[in-house]
Amino acid sequence: MPEKNSWPIAASLQGERLQLEPLTIEHAEEAVEILNDQRLHEWIGGAPPSREELEQRYRRQVAGHSPDGRQGWLNWMLRERAGGQLVGTVQATLYRPCPDRVEAELAWVVGHAFQGAGYGKEGASVMAAWLRTQGISGCVAHVHPGHGASAGIARALGMKPTDEIHDSEVLWADFDPRERRSEC
Repeated sequence: MPEKNSWPIAASLQGERLQLEPLTIEHAEEAVEILNDQRLHEWIGGAPPSREELEQRYRRQVAGHSPDGRQGWLNWMLRERAGGQLVGTVQATLYRPCPDRVEAELAWVVGHAFQGAGYGKEGASVMAAWLRTQGISGCVAHVHPGHGASAGIARALGMKPTDEIHDSEVLWADFDPRERRSEC
């Protein structure tokens, strides 16, 4: 388990069809092509980013942790192994709800042209499996109640919806958050 304010570093990971590349600032030029799609923002909010906005965001994220060190930030770009096409992203925000417990809040985005092919499920599954090898105790995700595809990914990761709602999204978890609260 990582020491206080010490977090794992994103490693290059392989799935059956995907390569998970640790995020670099240089990914912004290519990523803007798949993320600059208003349809994606129906579920994730905000507006499509410019290349400059992505570069600024990626510059912060590649640090691997929040400025105060209280969160770890792991980000990967999803790339098809066969053709080399960038198809999406996965990320994990690590935090310590208790001194002896590290949890990960997971998120995924797949470009509209690549949705429905199972890339989100594969990328998130590879990431979650790797996180377990890094001592992560549990995983959560926030899923909009109308987003069936993201609910399917969360379900495939062993998560279940909880009764917690944050910003109109349901908290899914692979553990019972009520039990954790009593343990801390």
